[in-house]
Amino acid sequence: MKQVQRTSLADQAARLLLERIRSGEWQIGAKLPGETTLGPQLGVGRSTVREAIRQLAGRGVLQTRQGAGVFVTALDVSEDWDVVLRQADIAAVIEGRIAIETEAAALAAQRRTASDIRAMRRALAQRITGGQTIEEYVDTDMAMHRTVVAAAHNNVLLELFDGFVPRVRQAMIDMLNLQPAGTPCDSDASGNDQEAHAALVQAIADREPTAAAQLSRAHLASLKAALA
Repeated sequence: MKQVQRTSLADQAARLLLERIRSGEWQIGAKLPGETTLGPQLGVGRSTVREAIRQLAGRGVLQTRQGAGVFVTALDVSEDWDVVLRQADIAAVIEGRIAIETEAAALAAQRRTASDIRAMRRALAQRITGGQTIEEYVDTDMAMHRTVVAAAHNNVLLELFDGFVPRVRQAMIDMLNLQPAGTPCDSDASGNDQEAHAALVQAIADREPTAAAQLSRAHLASLKAALA
């Protein structure tokens, strides 16, 4: 049988401090009052205030600077990335892809190596095969797009893309399942879709960053438009 969980004083103090920050009492960069001031305001001792500050510092809201005090670094607690992606709708996920992949395509056109181009062309050839399920198509499609992001040689963009993949994969499967005809898995749609990806790879191979970015954006924007 589940029992009522008691909330520690430090948890309660952290919640009260966060509420005051959210209300606008302190802005980003503002210094919090000292423990001797906050303690009576919150109705707790100095050790509890210190623990509450440690909690909020661990969540990115506060920062303790040695010899200077405690400063506000964010006005709210950031949600876990996985939680954000799970809650996002399909259109929002595609907008996220546009932000990441358009920049990656432009950088790839500037930084790609011969090995990168070979990887892109292999992934392009494997992207559409006969008799694919929607899930198989999405997996090969995402693998091809990853080669573009990898060719940007930017670890931050690649990490963002890799963190995005599970939600992107499910969003794309959901979107294609909503469109029973004319999807890239169908013979009448696969040709144009594959040509668009081939054009992107060629723009990167030709070191044309503007064209690569435009092609990446156009492709992903068309996916978003298909939701309307």
